[in-house]
Amino acid sequence: MVSREEVIEVVVDLLRKAHTELPEDVVNALKNAYEREEGIARSIIKAILDNISASKNLGVPMCQDTGIPVVFVEIGREVDLNFDLKEAIREGVKKATKEVPLRPNAVHPLTRKNPGTNVGSHIPQINIDLVEGDAIKLTIMPKGAGSENVSSLKMLLPSQVDQIERFIIETVKNAKGKPCPPIIVGVGIGSTFDGCAKLAKKALLRRIDEMSKFELELLEKINRLGIGPSGLGGRTTALAVLVEMGYCHTASLPVAVNIQCWANRRASAVLR
Repeated sequence: MVSREEVIEVVVDLLRKAHTELPEDVVNALKNAYEREEGIARSIIKAILDNISASKNLGVPMCQDTGIPVVFVEIGREVDLNFDLKEAIREGVKKATKEVPLRPNAVHPLTRKNPGTNVGSHIPQINIDLVEGDAIKLTIMPKGAGSENVSSLKMLLPSQVDQIERFIIETVKNAKGKPCPPIIVGVGIGSTFDGCAKLAKKALLRRIDEMSKFELELLEKINRLGIGPSGLGGRTTALAVLVEMGYCHTASLPVAVNIQCWANRRASAVLR
């Protein structure tokens, strides 16, 4: 049986791993970008790769913006819990904030009061899905403000399917160098106003080396913008475009673009 203490420690471990070890698929994409680039763009990618290596070797966060903790939970319907899972996750975030350590980013939206724990009303953001099985899968994705602030959502009309691509590319174009490119572009198409935003964020959990033809075509067009690493020009504005779709109302067409910086931090664990 999964215990409260186990969940707390796993959350701490996942946050530490997410902040100090970038997933292999992201590192490989950056290495490939390094080979394609030249001049200042190549130098910037080299600095990013050196930073990733130093973070792992020293055990310190790879970016000073350690983000807001976003947690995805898959609970098997055969799992028997005798404790408050959300409360345990929150305790894990508090502990990780002290031990990793993490910058305390979570503040009250109006007063800006900071409890110093990265925990507050509706934060960490916890998304729970019920699945088959007897295990709990926890996935943590820290989300920094630089990329979150340039993300966008638009309620298109059903007749505007041909404008989806334009909206995605314009969102990246308007972001310029603010989200620390090369970026990963998460896209949600369909569902509801809030649902498409969740799809866009969930898309960022996917491996970036498994893109569809549609996603690769979007990636090529985004990279033609020439924004480049750190917004200083180059061939690599984005490393990947990842799209998730959901059925929507017959009278609507929601589209969300959730941009992620090069530090596409994520880590998962399965508990039984």
